[in-house]
Amino acid sequence: MGNYLVRRLLIAIPTLLAISFVMYALLALAPIDPLSSFGADPRVPPEAREAIRRSLGLDQPWQVRYLLWLGAVVRGDFGYSFMSHSPVMDLIWQRLPNTLAVVGAAYFVGVLAAIPLGIVAAVQRNAISDRVVSVIAYAGFSIPTFLTGLVLIIVFAVKLHWLPFVYDSNLRVTDFGSLVAQLRQSIMPIAVLGAFNAAVLTRFIRSEMLEHLTLDYVRTARGKGISERFVILRHVLRNSLIPVVTIIALGIPAVFGGAIVTEQIFHVPGIGELLVRSIGQGDTPVVTAILLIFAVLVVLFNVICDVVYAALDPRIRFA
Repeated sequence: MGNYLVRRLLIAIPTLLAISFVMYALLALAPIDPLSSFGADPRVPPEAREAIRRSLGLDQPWQVRYLLWLGAVVRGDFGYSFMSHSPVMDLIWQRLPNTLAVVGAAYFVGVLAAIPLGIVAAVQRNAISDRVVSVIAYAGFSIPTFLTGLVLIIVFAVKLHWLPFVYDSNLRVTDFGSLVAQLRQSIMPIAVLGAFNAAVLTRFIRSEMLEHLTLDYVRTARGKGISERFVILRHVLRNSLIPVVTIIALGIPAVFGGAIVTEQIFHVPGIGELLVRSIGQGDTPVVTAILLIFAVLVVLFNVICDVVYAALDPRIRFA
């Protein structure tokens, strides 16, 4: 296993280099100029715009800028934002708690809800409970999150006035009252994302468990007199989770990227909102940092998936 992990990590290096090159090239060749706002201001003379362009390094070819950027990233320096002139990592760390509090909590809730729902739907196949769970799951991943979010805002914020529809990022939890306020403003975005994640995972868990429930090892376990609960949880669920682990693990990096649509609807100042705004403004250092970190997490959790496979199924060995 140790040699396998070392090989996977070594393979990840050229993979990330290729991703970073393509990503930087696309952003450099995109028709977005970070100095367009200055160009539209007649008070800014052309020589001042050129001086700003030189100070940001935008007067150099993008290939040269990429090599300079890559060298800085290797040293842990992601540069400064073109717009706010703040260190890129400071901007990301400022937004990360909001993203984890909403998107991370929603993903966790979705996984916790999907596992028991998938088990019930598979074990009680074609029963009323299975049909109810299936209908809810189909509706959950068929209805787009922006529509679900708007419906919740109209019902619970506009009509009933139970929940706030604008996320207050300046709120700090210092006492019970502020904790309640934090929970109230997080309910709707967590519900929207949690329901979507739970719906997708429920269908996968149900499908995988149905395939295993008819296999010989399940009939053998039942024939030995093992309790039905132990058969379902110890044997069927464990083997069914092997492909599901891939979906769950690869969904975790998406938590860092934030839920772009949901953060826009509820005005959550998270990573997703920062990414959208930076793309629109041509703030290349911020965009490249977020996308590169996302790529690193995807590669990392692919390796973690392999380790979890071996833990779930002792027959899996990596040479």
